[in-house]
Amino acid sequence: MVSKRKYILTIIAVVILTAFLTLTLGNVFMVELGQKVFLSKDEYGQMRKMSEKYAKQESIMQIAQRDFLYEADEQVMLEGALEGTLKALGDPYTQFMSREEYEALMQDTEGSYEGIGVYITASDDNKILIVSPIEDTPAEKAGLKTGDKIIRINGAEFTADQIDAAVKIMKGEPGTSVTLTIQRVNSDGSNDISDVVVNREKIRIKTIKPAMLDDNIGYIRITTFDMQTAKDFKTAYAALKNKGMNKLVIDLRYNPGGMINSTVEISDMFMNEGIVTYTKTKAGEVEYFKSDSKAEDIPIVLLINEGSASASEIMAGAMKDTQRATLIGTKTFGKGIVQKVQGFGSDGEGIKMTVSEYFTPAGINIHGIGIEPDIEIQLPEDAQGYGYEFYETDNQLQKAVEVLREKQ
Repeated sequence: MVSKRKYILTIIAVVILTAFLTLTLGNVFMVELGQKVFLSKDEYGQMRKMSEKYAKQESIMQIAQRDFLYEADEQVMLEGALEGTLKALGDPYTQFMSREEYEALMQDTEGSYEGIGVYITASDDNKILIVSPIEDTPAEKAGLKTGDKIIRINGAEFTADQIDAAVKIMKGEPGTSVTLTIQRVNSDGSNDISDVVVNREKIRIKTIKPAMLDDNIGYIRITTFDMQTAKDFKTAYAALKNKGMNKLVIDLRYNPGGMINSTVEISDMFMNEGIVTYTKTKAGEVEYFKSDSKAEDIPIVLLINEGSASASEIMAGAMKDTQRATLIGTKTFGKGIVQKVQGFGSDGEGIKMTVSEYFTPAGINIHGIGIEPDIEIQLPEDAQGYGYEFYETDNQLQKAVEVLREKQ
């Protein structure tokens, strides 16, 4: 039989042990005793704050499930809450992506997808703005242009707030079509609104278009910067050199950007040791992207315009600041911020978020400003196109050749 003194001592020991577990180990994990779970005061406080923080969200979902006339799917509402959280930041480049959207973005980065072939973003008036159609894709063949705004898709109105849903509709099975209602601003300031039918295709983006011009002047157009671009550029450059190229035009017109590493790798080919660009986060963390001391010794002209954005502007800014190339054309788009894409959760979803801003070697951030060319010249409105195939009416390319001919 247990003595009274031993019984009291046992009770005291249990109380002390329970208090110890609750106040110490409870800071790391919960302690379960029977049907109860003991938490530390800090853990309890954190859980209570979380409950209070999201009480309104839970209450709204319960009201919707109880009173909403139509189906109120809890999973759909939760995903909508995630989308709304990032959309509330007010940055058109930051978004939550469903599994399908995340997979599509990964495909685009790799250089192929099924759709119409157009780069879009949000305009200042909350409309879907075409940054540029991709060359040799249905969008370009249908006559879509930089600056066009997509206001309806298959008859339904869409704004920039619905850009993800718009992309999902424009992509689709090859052989099918989509009708876009386009708003285009004319040179006199008037607006034209018209319907354009665009056929969907399997699009393998050819990011490099090389050619040899007269007087041993090489020409390489870069349509975008994806995972294969730097490799393809080096192949095209070597082929042109074997044909006798001793001067080069790099055409970045209507190039909406892409991967930083790709544009840095190409810029590094022509720059001496130094900084190509650097990025800075909100916390002040700086990452430098540098070129080594090896550089191709060849005169270069860079063609730019209002459709040259992001990674294109990194190259243009680096070449201009270091006086490595002459920039010809018109002012660039002005996107000087960097997005990080990452997987999220366990269902294949993703997040694209603006995490830093980038600077040219001279420490200039061009976001919302753009890069001015060394020689400004507008492409004529009646030009049949741009690039070496349209040399006779492409006065910007003609000027590039003229400048290079004067270089020794």
